[in-house]
Amino acid sequence: MRWRSLLGHPEAERALGPAATALRLTLLSVLILPVGSWAVRTPTLVLAALGLLERRVLLAPATWLLLAMLTGLRLVLDWPLPDNHAYLLAYWCLAVFLALVSSTPEGVLAGAARWLVGLAFLFSLLWKVLLAPEYLDGRFFRVTLMTDNRFAEAAMLFGGLTEEDLRMNREALRPLPEGAELLDPPVLVEPPAFRGLAAAATWWLVGIESLVAVAFLGWRRGWFRHFALIGFCVLTYAMAPVAGFGWLLLALGLAQCDPNERGLRAAYVTSFFLVLAYAGVPWTRLLLSLRGG
Repeated sequence: MRWRSLLGHPEAERALGPAATALRLTLLSVLILPVGSWAVRTPTLVLAALGLLERRVLLAPATWLLLAMLTGLRLVLDWPLPDNHAYLLAYWCLAVFLALVSSTPEGVLAGAARWLVGLAFLFSLLWKVLLAPEYLDGRFFRVTLMTDNRFAEAAMLFGGLTEEDLRMNREALRPLPEGAELLDPPVLVEPPAFRGLAAAATWWLVGIESLVAVAFLGWRRGWFRHFALIGFCVLTYAMAPVAGFGWLLLALGLAQCDPNERGLRAAYVTSFFLVLAYAGVPWTRLLLSLRGG
């Protein structure tokens, strides 16, 4: 069945199956977390809102072609600063457009989603293991936990640091003018719990990303792929302050569900809103206050 024959048909959404919900979650994530400067953000928000309100807009190939162009333009305008998931969003919008103009949109969309998830995790893993020596030796998370305000409560809650420790460490890590060196460099405060937290975060990501990459690139079907991706999102984005990436990954996972896999579809939608709750509720800060930190 040609996709164009589904436009405006009362059974269009049922024929599309779980992919319709995946597309809606994609647009919802764009609305919740607007992207780019005003020139890109405004038309992107308008398209996302219209797609959520009107089924014909949601299912129109032109909608996704325009979104692919807008998200691609964002990459050009913000170069070289866009987050990793900005690239994935652009690729996904283009994949949706190509699927909607194909003769088998459901299969093309599911296949594109599987490859995008698998390759995203594979390239992330290659960077960590082969291209970034500062990652495997723990330096990446040791510095990030100290300097990124979004991880401050987690560093104190699980790493045993105090606000004064963080202040001193950030002062010690402050870049010096080019060529300058301190005669007596300060020593970073890194209690055993903090070192353990950094090591756990480092090897957790290597392990789970390996699992997801193998699951999506090695198996075309099966519950194992979905279990690995949902587990990654539910556990990782409880700490990682990049909910937009989690929402997008969950939408891609949902696009690969069969119509009869109602339990998996419900798990993906539930996980989407759980990651949304992570982004809205400062749970590490609340736990820290209860502990009296």
